Amino acid sequence: MAATNILITGASGGIGAALARAYAVTGNHLILWGRNHQRLAEAERQCLDRGATVETEDFDLADCERLIASLEALDARTSLDIAIFNAGLGGTVPRSQIAQSPAATQKMGMVNFVAPLVGANLLAARMAARGRGHIVFMGSIAESFPLPMAPTYAATKAGLALFSEALRLRLEGSSVAVSLVSPGFVDTAMSRSLDEPRPFLISADKAASIIHARLERRPRRIVVPWQFAVIRAVAAWLPRGLVRAVLART
Repeated sequence: MAATNILITGASGGIGAALARAYAVTGNHLILWGRNHQRLAEAERQCLDRGATVETEDFDLADCERLIASLEALDARTSLDIAIFNAGLGGTVPRSQIAQSPAATQKMGMVNFVAPLVGANLLAARMAARGRGHIVFMGSIAESFPLPMAPTYAATKAGLALFSEALRLRLEGSSVAVSLVSPGFVDTAMSRSLDEPRPFLISADKAASIIHARLERRPRRIVVPWQFAVIRAVAAWLPRGLVRAVLART
């Protein structure tokens, strides 16, 4: 049986590293990308111990030229079956600031939004030509709410959600699936940096286990933990003005 070739970006920690461990079984070939060389090496070791074959590359996805060159070279030598665009930057704007700095805004926009769009557009035609493939985006439940404490983050995830839906429609009939994963609060370094409450918090390994199992069915969207699917559904029925008023008080 041919190996399943799986790319995971942001694999040096958090949900990315946990997903790498979930996919690390004999017969899977993992390509792990991340910024932190030491943590990426540790993720590689853990996946090798579980029976997968692994290759790694450490670089910043905000470097679009590097992203394009690396992805083109990778897919040319190792036809990707699954590409999980997980890398992302988070964080809230401190109460002492009105808005996020231009530099932080640019970096977040590049990593959270531009990089996955560039990568997915590069792979979509290649996967369609092969007649197989699965493109996965790591969004956030923040995509559904105008968060005043994190407007840039919410906007990048909302844009990613819309792109995921549009690309899925574009690829209908091509045997290429597109899935959006929308986590709530997961116990990662990103969420630990928040000053706000983290309701329904789950571990990265638990989240990855749920995501891994559900991606087998190639769904349109995954919300984890399930409580946030309920919150999102209820909020959709509420008057938008009420939602804004509640968020403004936070």
